[in-house]
Amino acid sequence: MAGFEPGSLPDLLPLYYRRLFPHGPYGRWLSYGGVVKNYFQRREFSFTLRDDIYVRYQSFNSPQELEKEMQKMNPYKIDVGAVYSHRPSQCNAVHRGAFQAQEKELVFDIDMTDYDDVRSCCSSAEICSKCWTLMTIAIRVIDRALVEDFGVKHRLWVYSGRRGVHCWVCDDSVRKWSSAMRSATVEYLTLVKGGSETVKKVNLTDPIHPFISNSLSLVEPYFEEYALVGQDILGSNESWEKVVALVPEPVRESLLREFPKKRDSLQRWELLKNKMDKCRPSHAESEIMLQFCFPRLDINVSKGVSHLLKSPFSVHPKTGRVSVPIDLQKLDQFDPFAVPTISRLCSELDTAHEEEEEEDGEKENEAEPVPKRRTRDYKKTSLAPYVRVFERFVEEMDKSRKGELLRKSDLQGDF
Repeated sequence: MAGFEPGSLPDLLPLYYRRLFPHGPYGRWLSYGGVVKNYFQRREFSFTLRDDIYVRYQSFNSPQELEKEMQKMNPYKIDVGAVYSHRPSQCNAVHRGAFQAQEKELVFDIDMTDYDDVRSCCSSAEICSKCWTLMTIAIRVIDRALVEDFGVKHRLWVYSGRRGVHCWVCDDSVRKWSSAMRSATVEYLTLVKGGSETVKKVNLTDPIHPFISNSLSLVEPYFEEYALVGQDILGSNESWEKVVALVPEPVRESLLREFPKKRDSLQRWELLKNKMDKCRPSHAESEIMLQFCFPRLDINVSKGVSHLLKSPFSVHPKTGRVSVPIDLQKLDQFDPFAVPTISRLCSELDTAHEEEEEEDGEKENEAEPVPKRRTRDYKKTSLAPYVRVFERFVEEMDKSRKGELLRKSDLQGDF
């Protein structure tokens, strides 16, 4: 497999944007069927170019024009913004108060650095297979709530390319939500509260809200493997003191006295649970599980209609990994380290090209060569399954939109 060197990015990006970026489904996604006039034209795109040159408020007449600009500029990063009242490229020509962000997908940004107080395997921008479980849990918890509690249909979950995940909620009605509605949604989905100075960040009271009990049922199956085995949260005096600080005060002393007699985190957790059973009413067991595993959202990314978020299929300039869609049907199998890098994709493309040239040479010797149908270049690489996930998402939205239009025309026909 081709390794990635950040210095090679300027040489690889032109090939990536010309032959690998899935321009077709990408344009269909952000056009939303072309139902609303000038919808795509009023969308903001932002490019980050080499040497951190940042170009905001770009807009394009068509997906094809955007494609040409990508191939011309070869951005290190692409961000997608809101749909505005006027074309963003003309924002300086519009009266300041008239240029307004009108709608955008509801987006969520979950970053592993926000979990540094509950993971010992890595810190900062580092990730490993042990702590990646936190992203799996976050997707399960947030996605269930979006579908069952908010009635959302069209969600696109995307790996950021380095240390987190993004979610794009694309339902027509949700894209029109105000900043207040977005803030209220994030507030509903937030349980872990308080900064680094706050010891106990989850406080549950009776009656337990269905959102919390549903979330707990998703967290619990991962807790033992993630927290007790992977992070070994009760493995040493220093680590178990942090956990004991979260239980009711009358129980703390006996736990600190009895923990050293137990063999490992699993046995110590059983002891803690038994103590809590005798200490009702207490939600300490659930609070600990949620404090160590519950999703941590960046509220500012979600609440602002005009907030930018990195585009799917961007290449991360530090890792070279592509921001690929995540297949929720195979969520537990998703491996961020198996995500293709731009150097690997370009290498795969070169290999496929060489093989095709060999085949063409052999066919020239045949009496009547059969005309060959051209395959899209990304289909010859390890990017193909991720593009398929994206295509299925866009197809589902198209199908849903057509169904809604048919339903409306049927209703009008009844009068």
